[in-house]
Amino acid sequence: MVRTRDDASAQAMELELKVDHALDLEAAPSCTASNIPEGVAPSDEEDGQHPSGIRGMTVAFQDVEYIVKNSAKWREKISILSKVSGSIPPGYLTALMGPSGSGKTTLLDVLAGRKTVGTINGTVVYAGHKASRSFLRRYTGYVEQFDTLLDNLTVEEMLMYTAEMKNPVRDSLASKKAKVALVMEQLALTSCKSVKIGNALDRGISGGQSKRTNIGLALVTNPRVLFLDEPTSGLDSFTANEVMSVVKGLMKTGMTICATIHSPTPFCFRLFDRMMILLRGHMAYAGPNGEAAVHYFEQTNPGYPRFGAGSTSDNHAEWIVDLTTKADRDGKALEFAQRYQASALCAANAGDLQRDLERREVSPQIAKELRARQGTSTPFYFGVKTILKYRLWRDLSDPTYLGPRVADKIVVGLILMSLYWHIGRENFGPNSVNIGAALFMVTILPAFAACAYTPQLVLERPVYYRERNDGCYTALTYLSAKIFEESLVALVTSTVFACIVFFPCEFSGSFALFWYTYFQTTLIGILLAYFIAAISPNMDVANGALPAFIVINLFFVGLLIRPQDQPKYWHWFQYIDFLHYSWTAQMINQFENTHIIIFLGIEILQFYDLRGKKKWDYVGFETVFIVVFFVWAWLALAFIRHQKR
Repeated sequence: MVRTRDDASAQAMELELKVDHALDLEAAPSCTASNIPEGVAPSDEEDGQHPSGIRGMTVAFQDVEYIVKNSAKWREKISILSKVSGSIPPGYLTALMGPSGSGKTTLLDVLAGRKTVGTINGTVVYAGHKASRSFLRRYTGYVEQFDTLLDNLTVEEMLMYTAEMKNPVRDSLASKKAKVALVMEQLALTSCKSVKIGNALDRGISGGQSKRTNIGLALVTNPRVLFLDEPTSGLDSFTANEVMSVVKGLMKTGMTICATIHSPTPFCFRLFDRMMILLRGHMAYAGPNGEAAVHYFEQTNPGYPRFGAGSTSDNHAEWIVDLTTKADRDGKALEFAQRYQASALCAANAGDLQRDLERREVSPQIAKELRARQGTSTPFYFGVKTILKYRLWRDLSDPTYLGPRVADKIVVGLILMSLYWHIGRENFGPNSVNIGAALFMVTILPAFAACAYTPQLVLERPVYYRERNDGCYTALTYLSAKIFEESLVALVTSTVFACIVFFPCEFSGSFALFWYTYFQTTLIGILLAYFIAAISPNMDVANGALPAFIVINLFFVGLLIRPQDQPKYWHWFQYIDFLHYSWTAQMINQFENTHIIIFLGIEILQFYDLRGKKKWDYVGFETVFIVVFFVWAWLALAFIRHQKR
């Protein structure tokens, strides 16, 4: 049976007595919260039913190492975690503490399977079994230190969006709404459910509400295990206490919860049932919180002022933080870790840890979850539908989203209209060069306008990484939804642009080809922008790489230097230049039914080596680039990770 909050308090008191006994008598009784009460089978402990339907599981880890390369000296390796071991039991609130740089977040990331670089050694098990990446994405929750929310959604919309993405399709919408309502009630968010989240420039909910909303994202799917990385970071003491009180209230569900915390308030500190302390990547303590922890450090560090007797700290939290921080600064981290390794407390923990590692009996439901192969709960089509449901209208009603996508095309279209007014009417030799230049501008403008699309993808990257790690969607789902949304906007802007340019300028040929070529060139530009944004580590690189690539393509369009005049060693580039196909189709569309002589008796299409070629073939060739750049953007989003953790 899963322990309730009252059970946890009773057990914690019992554990404190056991630790005292272990320290005083050098005995080695069981002293972790992972003990199975007598008469309760392991499967009951891990899978006990609870009225809320949420059940936790023990997370056990042994000899975990995390090694990375030294960024200053690539041949040198640095050990961030050094053979740390411990257990995080369900039904208890566990604190992961230590000075800055001690490895708290690193250990949390390793346990949650969120490390993207470095080498990990050791054993990590959930309910005695190795967890797949798909299991970690679907059945565990992770609250980031920094808020990663969609600022143009309300609190309720943000939670509903995540609930629909992460809960099975078979669950009714009513049940998802009920779940979100329950989470908002648990997290005291009901009063602000209709308030837009906002950002630094557009004020919305408060910092504490934002933090609680992040916690809510992890709760709407009833996770087995909840990890929180510095949940009180950036909050004032009152708000920090408020947030952690909410987290403490979740313990009644029997969930497994572990939070890293750097410098807790005395109130926050008392909320934790158990505590693990890291110093320079070494485990320096693992056991009950409160008097038992203070007693342990007093016994193992007789030279340090005892709590309440010569100490400048007047509460347990400050005293332990001061003691461990001073040890870290004085270079005694390893000494503290060695004392813990030699203690009876560690020996007792090791016995319980071994039992946690060897557990194999679990319920059929947990066994099924642990074998999960798919990292998302919803299929592709439902993911695309949900993203569009919650984000499409919000984006389309946002001036900061529409402005860069619409304004430049309308303004440039009006300039082209006024500059080349009725130019197509004067269809004679010298003027055909001006017409070709006008079509050149029509061709290249969508490519340069693509620069407006890179910022959103780069700025949205933290949300994208968090939602992918949470198992909300795959890279293909995300990209498909984004391109569908961009296509709708491009469809409208392309139609408006084509109308205000083609007819006033009196171009010849097919309007449908003129419009469609411009539309698909715009779409290729968008996909190119997404690809560049996905492979670029930051905005500066993206803003420099995209225009540079477009400029290179300009040389091979066919106007600046004719295809037949290009050097043989560069002649191949025109075949991979999407702008070349667009301009060629436009030129043939304009001049295929004319025989304008522009130079020494040479007809214009012949001059550019275009006579006899079919315009719709070039439209078809350009369409291939849509597929190619879509695949490239998908691969970049799926496999390139700029977030190093």
